[in-house]
Amino acid sequence: MRIAIIGAGMAGLSCADGLKAFGHDVILLDKARGAGGRMSTRRVETSLGEVSFDHGAQYFTARSPDFCKQVESWAARGIVRRWQLPAPDAWIGAPGMNAMVKAMAGEHDVRWNVHVNRIERHAGGWLLEADETRFGDIDTAILAIPAEQALPFLSLHNFSMAREALLARSQPCWTAMFTLSQPLIQGPDMIRDEDDIAWAARNNAKPGRGGPEGWVVQARPEWSARHIDRPADEIAMLLWVRLCAALKADLPGPIAASAHRWRYAMSGGLGLGSLWNAPMGLGVCGDWLLGPRIECAWVSGQDLARQIVEMPSG
Repeated sequence: MRIAIIGAGMAGLSCADGLKAFGHDVILLDKARGAGGRMSTRRVETSLGEVSFDHGAQYFTARSPDFCKQVESWAARGIVRRWQLPAPDAWIGAPGMNAMVKAMAGEHDVRWNVHVNRIERHAGGWLLEADETRFGDIDTAILAIPAEQALPFLSLHNFSMAREALLARSQPCWTAMFTLSQPLIQGPDMIRDEDDIAWAARNNAKPGRGGPEGWVVQARPEWSARHIDRPADEIAMLLWVRLCAALKADLPGPIAASAHRWRYAMSGGLGLGSLWNAPMGLGVCGDWLLGPRIECAWVSGQDLARQIVEMPSG
């Protein structure tokens, strides 16, 4: 079959892996400029040189047998490394958190900077429209995007799937990135659940991360929701004050500061695995269907691919 996957994050790429292994012709369409999504790595030029920040997911764990096997494969290729500071079974991408999705995307036909705004079902399958580009002759359409983004498409084509997307609500997260003029001599490498900070970490504390001193600060969902529409520069300064308070240090201002708003940072998870309507040729995968972890996104993609390849022919 010719299959189009909207969304080239962990879930979409995992699904593509499973489908390609059985000979299906898969194309992935993503509105971003490159691989990463919520596992993105941002590079910032400063007066001390370039600094890289893992400003989305900070680490991941592997617990299911299949995902453990996949992670060991990534480890053998040198694109993941252990980081036991947050948890004994924690892993990070190397050299950045986006390393895994970059490697996975390299194995597929991924079209970046493609914002799909319409999908239409007709007798021959699916037609996808993205600005001035149309993708036709699609046998199966798969949505591998956050529930809030999938809902408008599903509401036009499948009520039961749309109902599930409506039930899954993601929490927002403001993330700030700071570059310091010099390394901190004292203090922790990681802060968790303190005041309005859900997570803060010295990026350089991660294995294989070098360069100038960089800190990532992620606000609690409630705080992020209250300040969701504030300008990014204001958010950065507010979170800088909170970081200084958490570190119990009167620090000079950072030489570089920025903030990124994740509107759909963490899903609750419905425990469903994936959604598949065989007669219609419509599927949905993503962490919001299973749980708020990178592993859940990978498992969801694999689950949907399995349902498709096991579908009776004819």
